Amino acid sequence: MATSAPLRRRLDYAGPALFSYGFRPFFLGGALWAILALALWLPQYAGLFSLPTALTPLDWHIHEMLYGYVAAVVAGFMLTAISNWTGRLPISGWPLAALFGLWAAGRVVMLVSSWTGLPVAASVDVLFLVALAAVAAREIVAGRNWRNLRVLVVLCMLIAGNIVFQAELLTSGVADWGIRLGVAATIMLIMLIGGRIVPSFTRNWLARRVPGRLPAPFSRFDGTALAGSAAALIGWVAVPESRMVAGLMLVAALLQTIRLARWAGERTFADRLVLVLHVAYAFIPLGFALVGASILWPDLMPRSAGIHTWTAGAIGMMPLAVMTRASLGHTGQALAATAGTQAIYACALLGALARILASVTASKTLMDVAALGWIVAFAGFAILYGPLLVRRPPVWANRC
Repeated sequence: MATSAPLRRRLDYAGPALFSYGFRPFFLGGALWAILALALWLPQYAGLFSLPTALTPLDWHIHEMLYGYVAAVVAGFMLTAISNWTGRLPISGWPLAALFGLWAAGRVVMLVSSWTGLPVAASVDVLFLVALAAVAAREIVAGRNWRNLRVLVVLCMLIAGNIVFQAELLTSGVADWGIRLGVAATIMLIMLIGGRIVPSFTRNWLARRVPGRLPAPFSRFDGTALAGSAAALIGWVAVPESRMVAGLMLVAALLQTIRLARWAGERTFADRLVLVLHVAYAFIPLGFALVGASILWPDLMPRSAGIHTWTAGAIGMMPLAVMTRASLGHTGQALAATAGTQAIYACALLGALARILASVTASKTLMDVAALGWIVAFAGFAILYGPLLVRRPPVWANRC
């Protein structure tokens, strides 16, 4: 059978393995930046030294977590998933390297923005997400995969958040709306994508085991949960102190808790690669509950507790769960969580719980534990999975 020209180009790919598929450079780059950005921020925030950035230490930390680390993971996931959604060949070679270079350039210019000037740094930084959205839109439209345009819409929310973040820095010197927009967009992405992959992977694993309860298929309830959660997030972005928003947050927490319970996570304890998806998603409803509680009872629940439940919990653990699974599956490895991978999950979970408790108790010790857990988890990913991502040939390399 004749091989098509595009498929022939894929089979004949002879470039670095790192740039053969979108998940490779962006998952590794995102993990390394998650380590470095936190390691640089902690002593800077403590006043031990100053980075050459035009941002305050806290704003730089938040920006680089949302629009540096998160943006890289989103890029790695989308560039890989879109190929599966549309049936089109993945972006690879020099176009992928150029896109990754644009992301890396954003990290550098934001780090040295006091030298380049914030307008220049902001322009370079925003350009990456815009370029990613353009690539994703082209692939989705070319593949006529209209149902996944909603993921692109949420990506545009992330772009809007970065633009607003940068605009706030240029006008007032401190970000506010851009932070909430970035967090809200990322949580929406996790709810959309997690709502697809968590029950799907769970069903696939359970179907090969002892018969029993399987995850409920997507239904009107899921649509209602997503709509209610989106309304709560939109309200939180616009009027974060509103008691009405607090009510929406608590309703969203209940809806997302029921949604997670419908996915039969209690039956997955034997497979940590599946179980971690449920654990990571659990930080979504918990975050809604704590944000709502912090609005209603600010003297009892600090605002940062709910936000860090989302950021250190869901935004910390879900990417690691996806990155480990995708790295194994797309490099031809067995889908099994080794002791090392389970240690990564344990460190991430410890770090997330410590960060939430540190918000409630104002404990410096717990802050240090949280930072250590985060750094060790992502360092573990880089050490265990980096060689696969950098050196392992594409799975199609030996196929004809």
